[in-house]
Amino acid sequence: MGRFHRHEDGTAHSHDSDHGHGDDHGHGDDHGHGDDHSGYQTGGERVEVLERIFGENDRAAAANRAEFAASGVRAVNLMSSPGAGKTTLLRETLSRLAGAVRIGIIEGDIETSLDADRLAGFGAAIALINTGNGFGGECHLDAPMVASALPRLPLGRLDLVLIENVGNLVCPAEFDVGADARAMVYAITEGEEKPLKYPVMFRSCELVVVNKMDLLPHLDFDLDALVGNLRQVNPAAEVLFVSARTGEGVGAWCDWLRARLRPRL
Repeated sequence: MGRFHRHEDGTAHSHDSDHGHGDDHGHGDDHGHGDDHSGYQTGGERVEVLERIFGENDRAAAANRAEFAASGVRAVNLMSSPGAGKTTLLRETLSRLAGAVRIGIIEGDIETSLDADRLAGFGAAIALINTGNGFGGECHLDAPMVASALPRLPLGRLDLVLIENVGNLVCPAEFDVGADARAMVYAITEGEEKPLKYPVMFRSCELVVVNKMDLLPHLDFDLDALVGNLRQVNPAAEVLFVSARTGEGVGAWCDWLRARLRPRL
């Protein structure tokens, strides 16, 4: 039994782990590395279950979006792989915007309050969501989880809610949580090929924050190749080059956030 997956066009299927271990594993005679979608062969009943799951999530996301709008708040869903630097970027963001922008944080992690603790002390309201009660720990935030955090935030006194999603380059991109915008943090230590290997994530985002630029002189990394790969899957994405550690480019990220705020009455 495999995990569920939804394409950007809304069609759904499941990944069956029962497939893919037989003779037909997508290794063609020519080169042995062809695309293998045999695992998508799944019954209509399972797809129907999946569509109900996503349907419920999308209704909750619409309710979240309406609650944000009624409170005059903008929400940004911030995604990345583990270790890309989301929390470090958010610390720098809070230190720069403290007093000017009223910020709430929804912090998603499978276990611990480590990241939420790192963001404390900057004046932001923080609501922690641990997803460990799921089967092995849910690898993403969904709309009902975000809805459960909203009563713990003073939405009427906030301008911006930043949702730090669980570190994962797959599932967070598939679940609408009710945010107004999606952004991702990508670290140059991850390799230039990631937009091609994880296109759903890169395609879902309006902004890609390329982080850890301070390491560029020390890595065998082709920045032009990364940008070219990104343009293949998402030609419209904005790109910012940042070092959350040194502060390089963080001002442009903060400007991007400010540009999305609703006018205060």
